[in-house]
Amino acid sequence: MSSLKTLAIITARGGSKGIPLKNIKLLNGVPMISYTIEAALKCHCIDEVLVSTDHDEIACISQTAGALVPFIRPKELSTDHAKSIDVVAHAIEYYERINSCSIDHIILLQPTSPLRTAEDIDAAWRVYLEMSADSLQSVVEVNDHPYYLRKVKDGLLINYDSNDYKENLRRQDLDKIFRVNGAIYIARRDLIMNKKTFVGEKNAAYIMSKEKSVDVDDNLDFSLAELIVHNNS
Repeated sequence: MSSLKTLAIITARGGSKGIPLKNIKLLNGVPMISYTIEAALKCHCIDEVLVSTDHDEIACISQTAGALVPFIRPKELSTDHAKSIDVVAHAIEYYERINSCSIDHIILLQPTSPLRTAEDIDAAWRVYLEMSADSLQSVVEVNDHPYYLRKVKDGLLINYDSNDYKENLRRQDLDKIFRVNGAIYIARRDLIMNKKTFVGEKNAAYIMSKEKSVDVDDNLDFSLAELIVHNNS
Protein backbone atom coordinates (compact mmCIF):
# COMPACT_ATOMS: atom_id res chain seq x y z
CA MET A 1 0.00 0.00 0.00
CA SER A 2 1.17 3.53 -0.74
CA SER A 3 1.33 6.12 2.01
CA LEU A 4 -0.68 9.34 1.97
CA LYS A 5 0.37 11.84 4.55
CA THR A 6 -2.66 14.03 5.23
CA LEU A 7 -6.32 13.85 4.25
CA ALA A 8 -8.68 16.76 4.86
CA ILE A 9 -12.26 15.72 5.52
CA ILE A 10 -15.09 18.23 5.26
CA THR A 11 -18.35 17.02 6.79
CA ALA A 12 -21.46 18.60 5.25
CA ARG A 13 -24.83 17.12 6.07
CA GLY A 14 -27.87 18.30 4.12
CA GLY A 15 -30.15 18.51 7.13
CA SER A 16 -30.15 21.72 9.17
CA LYS A 17 -32.89 22.94 11.48
CA GLY A 18 -31.63 26.50 11.96
CA ILE A 19 -30.83 27.37 8.32
CA PRO A 20 -32.09 24.99 5.59
CA LEU A 21 -29.14 23.66 3.55
CA LYS A 22 -26.88 26.17 5.32
CA ASN A 23 -23.69 24.49 4.07
CA ILE A 24 -24.45 25.69 0.53
CA LYS A 25 -26.34 28.87 1.38
CA LEU A 26 -24.82 31.73 -0.61
CA LEU A 27 -22.42 33.71 1.55
CA ASN A 28 -21.59 36.92 -0.29
CA GLY A 29 -22.64 35.14 -3.49
CA VAL A 30 -20.61 31.95 -2.89
CA PRO A 31 -21.85 28.63 -1.42
CA MET A 32 -20.60 28.59 2.16
CA ILE A 33 -18.87 25.22 1.83
CA SER A 34 -16.76 26.59 -1.05
CA TYR A 35 -14.82 28.82 1.37
CA THR A 36 -13.63 25.77 3.31
CA ILE A 37 -12.85 23.76 0.18
CA GLU A 38 -10.86 26.64 -1.32
CA ALA A 39 -8.88 27.11 1.91
CA ALA A 40 -8.10 23.38 2.13
CA LEU A 41 -6.98 23.17 -1.51
CA LYS A 42 -4.55 26.05 -0.98
CA CYS A 43 -2.87 24.37 2.01
CA HIS A 44 0.66 23.03 1.72
CA CYS A 45 0.02 20.43 4.43
CA ILE A 46 -2.98 18.72 2.78
CA ASP A 47 -2.65 16.02 0.11
CA GLU A 48 -6.33 15.40 -0.65
CA VAL A 49 -9.62 17.16 0.18
CA LEU A 50 -12.68 14.94 0.64
CA VAL A 51 -16.26 15.98 1.34
CA SER A 52 -18.59 13.61 3.19
CA THR A 53 -22.21 14.51 2.48
CA ASP A 54 -25.62 12.87 2.20
CA HIS A 55 -26.98 15.48 -0.21
CA ASP A 56 -26.65 15.43 -4.00
CA GLU A 57 -26.59 19.22 -4.43
CA ILE A 58 -23.87 19.61 -1.79
CA ALA A 59 -21.92 16.86 -3.54
CA CYS A 60 -22.23 18.60 -6.93
CA ILE A 61 -21.18 22.01 -5.57
CA SER A 62 -18.26 20.44 -3.69
CA GLN A 63 -17.00 18.64 -6.78
CA THR A 64 -17.26 21.83 -8.82
CA ALA A 65 -15.20 23.60 -6.14
CA GLY A 66 -12.48 20.97 -6.51
CA ALA A 67 -13.09 18.53 -3.68
CA LEU A 68 -13.37 14.76 -3.94
CA VAL A 69 -16.84 13.34 -3.26
CA PRO A 70 -16.33 9.60 -3.76
CA PHE A 71 -19.54 8.53 -2.01
CA ILE A 72 -22.88 9.71 -0.69
CA ARG A 73 -22.91 9.30 3.07
CA PRO A 74 -25.09 6.42 4.38
CA LYS A 75 -28.42 7.36 5.96
CA GLU A 76 -27.44 6.02 9.38
CA LEU A 77 -24.56 8.52 9.46
CA SER A 78 -26.74 11.43 8.36
CA THR A 79 -29.18 11.74 11.26
CA ASP A 80 -29.25 14.38 13.99
CA HIS A 81 -27.80 11.80 16.36
CA ALA A 82 -24.90 10.62 14.18
CA LYS A 83 -21.49 11.26 15.74
CA SER A 84 -18.79 13.19 13.89
CA ILE A 85 -16.19 10.58 14.85
CA ASP A 86 -18.23 7.86 13.09
CA VAL A 87 -18.69 10.03 10.00
CA VAL A 88 -14.95 10.66 9.79
CA ALA A 89 -14.08 7.01 10.43
CA HIS A 90 -16.40 5.98 7.60
CA ALA A 91 -14.71 8.44 5.23
CA ILE A 92 -11.26 7.15 6.19
CA GLU A 93 -12.22 3.51 5.72
CA TYR A 94 -13.84 4.22 2.35
CA TYR A 95 -10.95 6.33 1.05
CA GLU A 96 -8.26 3.87 2.11
CA ARG A 97 -10.16 0.97 0.56
CA ILE A 98 -10.80 2.47 -2.86
CA ASN A 99 -7.32 4.00 -3.12
CA SER A 100 -5.36 1.10 -1.59
CA CYS A 101 -3.48 3.56 0.60
CA SER A 102 -2.90 4.36 4.24
CA ILE A 103 -3.40 7.78 5.79
CA ASP A 104 -1.20 9.19 8.55
CA HIS A 105 -3.10 12.30 9.64
CA ILE A 106 -6.61 13.70 9.38
CA ILE A 107 -7.60 17.36 9.28
CA LEU A 108 -11.31 17.81 9.96
CA LEU A 109 -12.72 21.07 8.60
CA GLN A 110 -16.32 22.04 9.23
CA PRO A 111 -17.99 24.17 6.52
CA THR A 112 -19.71 26.23 9.21
CA SER A 113 -16.37 28.00 9.81
CA PRO A 114 -16.02 29.82 6.48
CA LEU A 115 -13.63 32.52 7.75
CA ARG A 116 -10.80 30.13 8.60
CA THR A 117 -8.06 30.48 5.96
CA ALA A 118 -5.42 28.28 4.35
CA GLU A 119 -2.84 30.21 6.37
CA ASP A 120 -4.64 29.21 9.58
CA ILE A 121 -4.67 25.54 8.60
CA ASP A 122 -0.99 25.51 7.64
CA ALA A 123 -0.08 27.38 10.85
CA ALA A 124 -2.09 24.92 12.94
CA TRP A 125 -0.31 22.05 11.17
CA ARG A 126 3.07 23.53 12.10
CA VAL A 127 2.01 23.78 15.75
CA TYR A 128 0.81 20.16 15.63
CA LEU A 129 4.19 18.99 14.30
CA GLU A 130 6.31 21.22 16.52
CA MET A 131 4.46 20.00 19.61
CA SER A 132 4.73 16.36 18.49
CA ALA A 133 1.06 16.27 19.41
CA ASP A 134 -1.47 13.47 19.06
CA SER A 135 -4.14 15.98 18.12
CA LEU A 136 -4.88 19.69 17.80
CA GLN A 137 -7.94 21.87 18.18
CA SER A 138 -8.38 25.49 17.17
CA VAL A 139 -9.58 27.78 19.95
CA VAL A 140 -10.58 31.38 20.55
CA GLU A 141 -10.33 33.46 23.72
CA VAL A 142 -13.72 33.85 25.42
CA ASN A 143 -15.22 37.19 26.38
CA ASP A 144 -17.19 35.87 29.36
CA HIS A 145 -14.78 34.48 31.93
CA PRO A 146 -16.28 31.80 34.24
CA TYR A 147 -15.47 34.13 37.16
CA TYR A 148 -18.35 36.35 36.05
CA LEU A 149 -20.89 33.55 35.50
CA ARG A 150 -23.75 33.06 37.95
CA LYS A 151 -26.58 30.63 38.60
CA VAL A 152 -30.00 31.72 39.83
CA LYS A 153 -31.49 29.66 42.66
CA ASP A 154 -34.68 30.72 44.40
CA GLY A 155 -34.21 34.18 42.95
CA LEU A 156 -30.68 34.56 44.33
CA LEU A 157 -27.41 34.78 42.43
CA ILE A 158 -24.90 32.02 43.17
CA ASN A 159 -21.37 31.75 41.82
CA TYR A 160 -21.33 29.31 38.91
CA ASP A 161 -18.05 27.82 40.10
CA SER A 162 -17.21 28.40 43.76
CA ASN A 163 -13.83 26.63 43.59
CA ASP A 164 -11.08 29.09 44.51
CA TYR A 165 -13.53 31.96 44.06
CA LYS A 166 -12.18 35.30 45.24
CA GLU A 167 -14.07 38.57 45.48
CA ASN A 168 -13.22 41.71 43.52
CA LEU A 169 -10.71 40.27 41.07
CA ARG A 170 -9.90 42.55 38.17
CA ARG A 171 -10.20 41.25 34.60
CA GLN A 172 -6.44 41.60 34.14
CA ASP A 173 -5.89 39.35 37.16
CA LEU A 174 -7.75 36.44 35.56
CA ASP A 175 -6.16 33.72 33.46
CA LYS A 176 -7.11 33.73 29.79
CA ILE A 177 -9.79 31.17 28.99
CA PHE A 178 -10.38 29.63 25.57
CA ARG A 179 -13.12 27.61 23.90
CA VAL A 180 -12.90 25.21 20.98
CA ASN A 181 -14.18 27.16 17.97
CA GLY A 182 -14.82 24.21 15.63
CA ALA A 183 -12.69 25.52 12.76
CA ILE A 184 -9.73 23.09 12.72
CA TYR A 185 -9.24 19.61 14.15
CA ILE A 186 -6.09 17.61 13.47
CA ALA A 187 -5.50 14.07 14.68
CA ARG A 188 -3.45 10.99 14.01
CA ARG A 189 -5.36 8.48 11.94
CA ASP A 190 -4.88 5.75 14.55
CA LEU A 191 -6.31 7.94 17.30
CA ILE A 192 -9.55 8.27 15.35
CA MET A 193 -9.79 4.69 14.17
CA ASN A 194 -8.57 2.86 17.28
CA LYS A 195 -9.67 5.11 20.13
CA LYS A 196 -12.67 6.74 18.44
CA THR A 197 -11.72 10.25 19.51
CA PHE A 198 -10.28 13.46 18.07
CA VAL A 199 -8.57 14.35 21.36
CA GLY A 200 -5.29 12.67 22.24
CA GLU A 201 -3.32 12.72 25.46
CA LYS A 202 -1.17 15.49 23.99
CA ASN A 203 -3.76 17.84 22.52
CA ALA A 204 -2.25 21.03 21.10
CA ALA A 205 -3.99 24.39 20.71
CA TYR A 206 -4.06 26.77 17.78
CA ILE A 207 -5.36 30.18 18.84
CA MET A 208 -7.50 32.07 16.33
CA SER A 209 -8.96 35.56 16.30
CA LYS A 210 -12.60 36.20 17.16
CA GLU A 211 -13.23 37.42 13.62
CA LYS A 212 -12.09 34.14 12.05
CA SER A 213 -13.84 32.03 14.69
CA VAL A 214 -17.42 32.70 13.59
CA ASP A 215 -19.24 29.35 13.62
CA VAL A 216 -22.45 29.59 11.60
CA ASP A 217 -25.28 27.98 13.54
CA ASP A 218 -28.16 30.41 12.98
CA ASN A 219 -29.13 33.40 10.86
CA LEU A 220 -27.41 35.87 13.20
CA ASP A 221 -24.12 33.98 12.81
CA PHE A 222 -24.61 33.90 9.04
CA SER A 223 -25.25 37.64 8.88
CA LEU A 224 -22.09 38.30 10.91
CA ALA A 225 -20.02 36.04 8.65
CA GLU A 226 -21.44 37.75 5.56
CA LEU A 227 -20.62 41.18 6.97
CA ILE A 228 -17.02 40.15 7.68
CA VAL A 229 -16.56 38.56 4.22
CA HIS A 230 -18.02 41.65 2.55
CA ASN A 231 -15.78 44.00 4.53
CA ASN A 232 -12.70 41.91 3.69
CA SER A 233 -13.44 41.67 -0.02
